[in-house]
Amino acid sequence: RRTALFAHYSLVGSLAGALGVLGAALPDMMADWFGINRDAAMQYMFASYALMGAVTFLLYRPLSPAIEAAHEAPTGPLLESKRLVYGLAVLFGMDSFGTGFLVQSLLALWLYQTFHISIAAAAAVLFWSSVCSAISYLVAVPIAERIGLINTMVFTHLPSNVLLMLVPFAPNLDVAIGLLLARSALSQMDVPTRSSYVMAVVRPEERPAAASFTAVPKPFAWAAGSMISGYLLTLSPFGWPLLIGGAVKAIYDLLLLAKFQKVRPPEEVKLQ
Repeated sequence: RRTALFAHYSLVGSLAGALGVLGAALPDMMADWFGINRDAAMQYMFASYALMGAVTFLLYRPLSPAIEAAHEAPTGPLLESKRLVYGLAVLFGMDSFGTGFLVQSLLALWLYQTFHISIAAAAAVLFWSSVCSAISYLVAVPIAERIGLINTMVFTHLPSNVLLMLVPFAPNLDVAIGLLLARSALSQMDVPTRSSYVMAVVRPEERPAAASFTAVPKPFAWAAGSMISGYLLTLSPFGWPLLIGGAVKAIYDLLLLAKFQKVRPPEEVKLQ
């Protein structure tokens, strides 16, 4: 049930994010329907974003330690799993670096520059991409049960990166959207399987430390990738960020398979 729990957790976030993406079209709708200045409408969007952050704080505030699982082993630092977790952290950071090239706002900018689509159309594309990703979380569970967590991570993620690398060469908008949606249907299957894998291959008391340590490099690597991506878009209208990001993530897949294919979770060892 571990992988399924992570999949449902990711599903909720992805669907909520998909609805949020549709909000990118609200400034245009407010301007067209109510005559509100687009700059003012954008300011309202930022205020709404801050308000939702405050609501989130209020939702978390009443929670108490009673929500913690009482049967969990006492937490501790990384000991036996240190080398394993360090290796995973480096690879996950590499993947996040590649993901940084694909920031949704920069992807929308590239679609606008290349195919001259509207903000509302770009929001629709990103919405359906998020929906495809959400569905992929659930599909990943039976696949992982059949071929294993690492194989699921690599053999779904690698084709998605090949599709991503083809997007800059799309002859028209329809082909580009088709490639992006196909990529989204595959690219996120590694999310619940990755979390499940990390929790499975370390000792129970090391799980909190392993979860935090593998997460630390990701935002820094993501930020570096997005910064380079933005710079590349100022140099050329060609989709270099998509090509480079896809290549980096494909190399991550191959390294992950080479380094960790033989490090199996306990349930997969029992099935051998």
